[in-house]
Amino acid sequence: MPTRILPAVGDADAVRSLTTLLSQLPDAEPVSPVADSTQLVDTLARLAAESVDELPEVVIVHERIGPVPALELVREVALRFPAVGVILVTTDAGPGLFSAAMDAGARGLVTLPLGYEDLAQRVHAVAQWSVGVRRHLGHGGDVFTGVGGTLITVSGAKGGVGATLLAVQLALAAQASGRPTALVDMDLQAGDIASFLDVQFRRSVVDLAAITDLSPRILAEAVFRHDTGVALLLAPGEGERGEEVTDRAARQILGALRSRYEVVVVDCGAQLGGAGATAVEMADRALLVTTPDVVAVRGAKRTVRMWDRLQIRKAEETTVVVNRHSRGTEIQPALVQKITGTAVAATVIPANFKELQSAVDAGRVHALDGRSTVRQAMWALAGELGLVKAQEGSQHRRSGRAGRGGERASAGFRRRRE
Repeated sequence: MPTRILPAVGDADAVRSLTTLLSQLPDAEPVSPVADSTQLVDTLARLAAESVDELPEVVIVHERIGPVPALELVREVALRFPAVGVILVTTDAGPGLFSAAMDAGARGLVTLPLGYEDLAQRVHAVAQWSVGVRRHLGHGGDVFTGVGGTLITVSGAKGGVGATLLAVQLALAAQASGRPTALVDMDLQAGDIASFLDVQFRRSVVDLAAITDLSPRILAEAVFRHDTGVALLLAPGEGERGEEVTDRAARQILGALRSRYEVVVVDCGAQLGGAGATAVEMADRALLVTTPDVVAVRGAKRTVRMWDRLQIRKAEETTVVVNRHSRGTEIQPALVQKITGTAVAATVIPANFKELQSAVDAGRVHALDGRSTVRQAMWALAGELGLVKAQEGSQHRRSGRAGRGGERASAGFRRRRE
């Protein structure tokens, strides 16, 4: 059986050298190389959606791949596609990098300049390992092998525009439709999800920040299971501890959650930190919530431009949600779209705080009356985003007045490509 090998190399000269050597290996079937980390993950996700057997046995990652650093990319592939063996190609043959590569999940290390014997030996060993893992998975091993859950981030154009309430309701809608859902509070200094849902839990996202290898058991210990069924990963009670959640930790935590839940909703708040930026970069859909007033819309435009400058996300890959909308306001969704240069959700959230006040004050927004126009609109937005199953979403729209709510958007990263 031929060994399928997928090279991920950004340098043109390195691509030619590597593909030439791979074509000489016995029983090797090199796949067309990908040029960056986004293409690699998208390609693997597409193949895994068909079957784990469609995945290549070996992925070769060059040290100069981008935009995601090579070791982070190795970690992401190993976590999301455990049946794929990863080989890192690097000029550094030192024990420090070797240890870091193994910790990230690599199955082998090949040094530059490439040599035929070394490459052939590593590819053969990793391919054998991959075949053994697939044989184990074929007998029902409890290992996630899918393309990963849908990751949605909700950010605020400024404080107080309703981003947290929207994140909570999107998660509730997805869970109510029968899709296992996690809700993450990545507003690390001022997160309010615990207050909105009236929960007290001593563990938080900070407890996972220093762990390099997140097992399902460790993840389960840090997650709080709400009465609604939604899994909560809360912000720390001491806001200063939010600095402990680094970019790398955020990427690993969100990757682990995607491997365990069909839908992951992340409340990023209105302030951009490293962890929040990582979440927005990783997201399948990034929502930016604004209200139809000059200050908030200016804030949305400023945020979109900042994301673009920092190469976190392009404007056209961002969806603005208009909250507290009414027909009498001067600023309408079409004008918001023109000002920000983003897409604007077709579903707008009406201005009716009286419906929300008692539920918000009591910390029971999950018990919001099903007849609430605000709740109906937010659950309809969940359907628009593909967070609820199609039949459930259509039933919700038909019977929203009775307060009943109810497929996953295509997975893949939409990062700024260099």
